[in-house]
Amino acid sequence: MSKELTSQEQLNQIKNSLIDPLACELANKVEWLYLEGLSTTTSELYPVAVLGEGPPLLMLHGFDSSFLEFRRIFKLLKNKNQLIIPDLFGFGFCPRPNNVEYGLEKILNHLNQLIINCSKNEPVGIIAASMGGSIALELARRKPKGINQLLLLAPAGLANSQKKIPWPLDQLGTCVLRQPFVRKSLCRQAFANPSKSVGKAEEEIASLHLTVPGWRRSLASFARGGGISNLGKAIPNQPIEVIWGKQDRIIKKEEREKSMKLLGKELNEIDNCGHLPHLDKPQIVADYWQSLHKHAKQF
Repeated sequence: MSKELTSQEQLNQIKNSLIDPLACELANKVEWLYLEGLSTTTSELYPVAVLGEGPPLLMLHGFDSSFLEFRRIFKLLKNKNQLIIPDLFGFGFCPRPNNVEYGLEKILNHLNQLIINCSKNEPVGIIAASMGGSIALELARRKPKGINQLLLLAPAGLANSQKKIPWPLDQLGTCVLRQPFVRKSLCRQAFANPSKSVGKAEEEIASLHLTVPGWRRSLASFARGGGISNLGKAIPNQPIEVIWGKQDRIIKKEEREKSMKLLGKELNEIDNCGHLPHLDKPQIVADYWQSLHKHAKQF
């Protein structure tokens, strides 16, 4: 019986054969960190792509995704920022320890450890997509001096109520989510114009991490705990900008408007853009970040 590959071994095995050359380039920037208080063995290492120079910028992906979400934008930002692009705890190519409940507190603890390791004690900016947007808001609340500004891209989990998925429905959900036709459908749904934007490269990246040991177990635990929800209040004091895709088919218009009402902001939508502005419109997102960074109040 062959030995199961670790998440690190899996990524190292595939990173140079990825169809998307930008994904290949970003994957080759990944470092594997031992995080004090989180790693339980010397071989339990956590992935984070670190590149560029300048003020540190943390980039957070969405649900059941990975750091490769930022493959189309990292080159637009790396000349003015040190980019810190991790996989969230329990997602992507992170190790998935046994006997752990996966949820918000573990994710925040993981991010705190990463910031300590990577930011050189400087205040950190955040660009966060989908579920990562709610996580970014909570991190900013807890670190008012450590986080200096936020750009949220189609943030999920701001206005929706918590829904815990009991056993065995949690197990059923992961079985469904693993099916190739479901992965393909979700990938297409995330883009504004899937007939032009989604091909073999996008479909490959959407499913790369499904073979990571513990994928099913960690997602089921996350679902049982209620996932990420209802994090739109209270509003952090840091400067916040929010961008939505006008053709977002993941988060409906009603929820977008409710989320912005919680944040006390007008709905800001980009045309010809879906749920992933950083993939559909990377240059626009990069320009928004530079504008926010230029005018942000220093903390």
